Parts: sequence; C-alpha cells; structure tokens
Amino acid sequence: MVKTDTLLDRFLRYVKVDTQSKEDAEEYPSTAKQWDLLKMLAAELKDLGVEDVRLERSGYVMASIPGNLPKTDKAYGKVPAVGFIAHVDTSPEVSGAGVRPQVLTYRGGDIALPGDPAVVIRADENPDLKDNVGKTVITSDGTTLLGADDKAGVAIIMSLVDTILSKPDILHGDIKIAFTPDEEVGAGTKLFDLKSFGAKYAYTIDGDKLGELNKETFSAETAVLTVSGRDIHPGMAKDVMVNATRVACEFVARTPKDMAPETTDGYQPYLHPYVMESGVGKAAVKILLRDFKSDGLKELRRRLESIAAEVRPLFPKAQIDLHFIESYRNMGPILERNQVVLDTLWEAVKRAGIAPRWVPIRGGTDGSRLTEMGLPTPNIWMGGINAHSKTEWAALHAMEKALETVVHLVGVWVEKYR
Repeated sequence: MVKTDTLLDRFLRYVKVDTQSKEDAEEYPSTAKQWDLLKMLAAELKDLGVEDVRLERSGYVMASIPGNLPKTDKAYGKVPAVGFIAHVDTSPEVSGAGVRPQVLTYRGGDIALPGDPAVVIRADENPDLKDNVGKTVITSDGTTLLGADDKAGVAIIMSLVDTILSKPDILHGDIKIAFTPDEEVGAGTKLFDLKSFGAKYAYTIDGDKLGELNKETFSAETAVLTVSGRDIHPGMAKDVMVNATRVACEFVARTPKDMAPETTDGYQPYLHPYVMESGVGKAAVKILLRDFKSDGLKELRRRLESIAAEVRPLFPKAQIDLHFIESYRNMGPILERNQVVLDTLWEAVKRAGIAPRWVPIRGGTDGSRLTEMGLPTPNIWMGGINAHSKTEWAALHAMEKALETVVHLVGVWVEKYR
C-alpha cells in the first residue's frame, strides 16, 4: 500500500543539502542556500507528476493534488482540502554543511560517531534506541547535525505524494503540500499565504518520537536585554568605565535556576538566555520566555523586569533596557475547537498499527502560528531525535510508520464524509 522503498534514499539526499538558516537576517529566506533544496523539491514534485507546483518568490514551495473520488462516491465534493507541511531549514546552532549521514543496523549500546570520537550517542541518554535494536538508524558523522529536523518530514511528504500518485486506488480529496523556509528562526510562516495554499486543515510533520502527536505548544516570547556602558582604556578605568558585559552577566546570573530548560519538563515554563553579544560599551542578551499558558508569560515578563530593577542600583551609570517580542501562542485551545482534525489523525495512527499519544511540544512548529492564523494544524512525529545537535539521529522504522500514517490519513478523511 505504501511506497517506503525510496524514503531512505530521499532522506539521505536531502540532508546533504546545507540549508542552515540565520537569525536576524534582512533577507527572506534568511540564507540563499535554502533555495537549493526548495528548487530541488519543486523539480521533484513535477517529476512525480504533480501539475500544480509553485516555487514562490518568498521561498515557499506549494503544490496541489486534486482529489480522485468518483462522482458516484458519497464523499465526492464533501471532503475538505487537507495540507501537509514541513520545513527545509536546519538550526543556526550547529553546522549543516557537509553532512555525511551514517546508516547502520543498531546492535545496542552507545554509538560512537566516526568524524569526532568525542561525540557519542549514549544509550542511557537515548532510551528510544532500545526499541530500534536490529533496525536501521541514521546519524551524522559527528561533525555536523544530521538534519532530520525537518528533512525527515520533507522525505515523508515527498513519499506520500509518490504513493498516492502511483496508486490511484488510494482515494483522497484535494491534497495541498507546502515546504517552508526559516522555521528554525521563527519565520516559517512570515509570508505564508493561506488563500494560496488552499487547505482547510493541515498537519506539520515535525515531531520526533514514534507515535507522538502534538496539539499543544508553548506560548512564546523573546526578551531582549540591552545594556549601554562606557568603554575606556583599562589603565584609566577607575570610576569611569562601565562594563556592559559585567552588567549583562549579573542579570543572567539572577535568572531562576529552577526555571531553565535543563531543569524543567512537561508543562513547566522556562526562561532561557540563549544569545549574548557583548563588549565593554554595549551588551545584548536574548532570552526565550516559554509557558503553555499564555497568561503565564506575564509572570515571566514580571520576573525579568524584577531582575532588571535589582541590577540597576548595582550599576547606576549603566543604561539597562528590556523589551519583549511576541512569537507564537499555544495552538491547543483552537485545535480543541476543531476536533475533526484531531480525530482523523488519531484514527490514522491506529490503522498504522501504532498506539498514538498526545504529547505537549516544549517548543513550537509552523503549525503554532498557522493555527492562530486560521488553519488548524496539529503535528505528527517524523522519527528524529536530539534535534539541533551533533548527536541527532533518526529511526527509519519511525519514519516509515509516519509515512504509513499520512497515507491512511487521506483515506480516513474520505470515510469521514461518507
């Protein structure tokens, strides 16, 4: 029923294309190299026989596959257009240039990566490895990330297209496909045109572990701390110099240790200083604010403002400014009001022989913002683990089951309207 034979080949080709995005870029997409994969995908969709393929000036690849229901089918004309979305870019945090994927049959224990002996995928830190003994696992060589986030999702969607076009007995409504740039820098939906896309419901394929489905994300903001000091030669600094780096470090040191990503899980919120650019005269710190409750962001802002109030008297000659930028909101409340998009997904996973489970994302997806914009978009696993790191790995079995799920999903939507 499902064409899994080319799934791995597609994935291995895609991860070798460097698509690392860049924060604070003026261009969109933020890096020109993302066009390499976007153009490749547009060409491959056409080669597969998709007639409506658009590579937009904004960097989105969009495609449409018309439904194939006969007019005699009870669902004809009733099934809503359903979309599938994945992003092409990889994290700015770790290089995606020159990825050399390693394909192995996992035999148990730690996985030492050949490009750097210091980089080891440890079994005790990766409990999902035990479910892949005897199965195919893909890693990088340890000098780069792998790029399963989200090129596994891209490969799954391309294999979905291949499957439904080569097997006309799989009946479906209109299917919409989108590949987006710059998701990793929070701009994946910046110029996304819902009307042009044309779907009523959609799914991102950008989760991780087998069977995990996501209908809840963090609500997110970014705080920007800016410190203005005074630079002068250190030999003349007494009672004159105001070291902005020292001020910024004092601020960061006062953020709650029990509200950091490394000390929280589940539904717990966090504050995460993740970028600092500093010198004596000027320093800037970016801090992520995350809470599943949108109102909880108010408390996180209050905490940071309180820290700023504590630090200002310690450095009276420094100027300390703090402002907040909204990113996205938890998609859960909106998705709960669109139960059909959740129920169809749940049923499709069961038909793939997997026990589904809803898990909150301690992060966000393109679906977070798309849902807020009016396109209900829950998230499906894609089989990658340890995203944004050199120890990233992917389980081929999980990728195959995600593909099987989305193939079942287009059929479940048809049955829903019979």
